[in-house]
Amino acid sequence: MICNVCGTKEASIHLTEIVNGKMAEVHICEACAEEKGTEFKTYFNFGDLLTGVPGLEKAFGKSGKKTVLVCKDCGMNYEDFAKNGRLGCAGCYASFQKPLATLIKQVQRSDYHVGKKPARIPKDTRSIHDQRQLQERLRKSIQVEAFEEAARLRDEIKQAEDKIKKGKRSKGE
Repeated sequence: MICNVCGTKEASIHLTEIVNGKMAEVHICEACAEEKGTEFKTYFNFGDLLTGVPGLEKAFGKSGKKTVLVCKDCGMNYEDFAKNGRLGCAGCYASFQKPLATLIKQVQRSDYHVGKKPARIPKDTRSIHDQRQLQERLRKSIQVEAFEEAARLRDEIKQAEDKIKKGKRSKGE
């Protein structure tokens, strides 16, 4: 899609809004979005997205217990994160580690990132990510008793592990 503002560049930001029952779409390139400033950056509230996730009350500590988690670095409490969907500082990740892990697992359906990965990711990081995905597929194959597929995946994981070990040995020499 072409940018609705400049009409020349490829749009990378796509906004959809429904007003009075009518849907309006806007497609904008990165340059035009930067030129417009924070108008587009604050348009989407992560906290609003999280309110629809089932079982989120447990992750945000609303299960009846009133334990208030507070970041020792910036003083932000976990309920503030629940409201606005943004952490205050890097220390918040350590302070809210357990509830964030629960939340991430619920949203991602995994303990680790399972989505897209950047094109310029280091090879060792890419191979670890790929290996985790293979292991997850192996686990699912075993669950549904697709043993031929599981054996193929097992062999593929073994080859990937051997390749990683071989690469580490050649770097260490």
